[in-house]
Formats: sequence, C-alpha cells, structure tokens
Amino acid sequence: MQSDVVPSSCNGSPSAIGRWLGQFDSAIVAYSGGVDSAVVLAAAYAQLGQRVLGCIGVSPSYPARELEGAIALAKRLGVRHETVATSEHLDPRYLANPANRCYFCKSELYRQLRQVAQREDAAVILDGTNASDLQEHRPGRLAAQEHGVRSPLAELGLSKAMVRELARQQGLPVWDKPAAPCLASRVPTGVAVAPELLRRIERAEDVLVALGFKEFRVRHHGDVARVELAPSELAAAVALREKIVDGIRAAGYRFAALDLAGLRSGSLHVLAQPGV
Repeated sequence: MQSDVVPSSCNGSPSAIGRWLGQFDSAIVAYSGGVDSAVVLAAAYAQLGQRVLGCIGVSPSYPARELEGAIALAKRLGVRHETVATSEHLDPRYLANPANRCYFCKSELYRQLRQVAQREDAAVILDGTNASDLQEHRPGRLAAQEHGVRSPLAELGLSKAMVRELARQQGLPVWDKPAAPCLASRVPTGVAVAPELLRRIERAEDVLVALGFKEFRVRHHGDVARVELAPSELAAAVALREKIVDGIRAAGYRFAALDLAGLRSGSLHVLAQPGV
C-alpha cells in the first residue's frame, strides 16, 4: 500500500518529475482535464511517449463541458487518450450519498482503469493528487491505495500552488483553471445523487458558464439553487440577475438564491455542522 507521507523537501522541476516517472516503462493516467492531472499527463507523455494513455472517467457526475475541455487539451498535447464509462451511479452505496461517497466513486473508476491497464500491459496507474490534497479529508485516497494507484505530485511533495506554477511554465492553458469537483459535491450528504438531479445541476451551471462566470457552484437545496460565485463576480451577478433566474428556472429549479458569502470549498459540509 502506497503511503501518503510527503517528503520534507523536493525538486518540483519537470526533470524531477521525469526522473520519478523513469521508474516505469508505461502508464495509465487518470485524467480529468484539471491542472493536476494535466501536469501528470504532460509529464508522462514527455517521458514515455506513446506508452502513456490518458483515461477520462465519464459518468453523470462529470459535466459535458469538462469532458470537452479534457479531450481538447489531450489532443493539443498529442497524447493518446480515451473515455472510460463508469457506473458508480448504479451502486446504491454511492447513490445514497454518504460522507464517504467519493470512496465508492473512485473505487469504480480505478476498477475500470485496472482493466484498461491490463489490456494495455501498463506498468502503473497514476493520478493527479498533489501534496496539498493530503491535508484534506479525501475518502477517495483509500480507494487509490487499495488499487495501487501512484500519485507523483504528492510523492514529490508538490503543493497546489507549485503545480500551477509548473503548469504555467510549461504553457499548459489550464494552469489557472479553477478547481472543478464533481457535480455530486453540490448535493448535501444523505440526499440521493440521482443522475437526473446531477443533470439539473449541470444545466444550471451551464447557464453561469454562458453568462461568462468563471468560478461557481450551484448547490442543490430541493427547489432552491444556491449560487456561489467568486467574490469578484458577485457584482456582475446582480447586474445579470434576471438572466440567471430565468436560466436556473429553465434548468428545473423554482428559486435561485445568490450566496453573498461567495464561493468556498466544502460549504455544504460547514452548513451541516450543528449550530452553523
């Protein structure tokens, strides 16, 4: 089982990542199109060439806009890539949306990637976990350990800020892309993450994309869509109030609420705490 212990010091240069990858002759990369997995995919391609395959897990919790972006970047890099359909939404343990929902999602993804690795005769499965991620509660890490998935960024001690800087230096267009957790993260724990509900959230968020917003979450609260935006974008939301309301209602919600506290990661977990 791979340890999540981060080394006290490291070299975050492309050459250091290349040396780390040099211990393998081929690899599968769990690739989502975000900055972390893009850095891993680009580094693996530079080191291993056509012996690396980027795999994009596709399910109801993965927005179509993210899939399009991931494919476009893989094509730009020239990396072999394919989509892998996952079925976590058919697992009643995942569907019930417990606090460790991510464990069941990642278990399904890595089970599928293990099959791809066997088909490709790949030496290792890699993911984009960075050292900063290890400071957070992430149930999916257990699934990664159980399936022998390696995390070069974390193992080299690269923080999120370091990964972004490395991506910027390498000219990756996603170097400043906001974090984009899965759609299920918009649903309160214990509320079933049915595919239709996830599609409703995706439609509501597509409205924000079309209006030019960059950092957002649409949090699901029954008939209410609670919109979180970066503080710098709140003023624009007021100016576009009617378009936002109309779009979110068309997506399937009765009410649209703008959260004046702004975007913050894990806000549903905070609201679930007693007295908050």
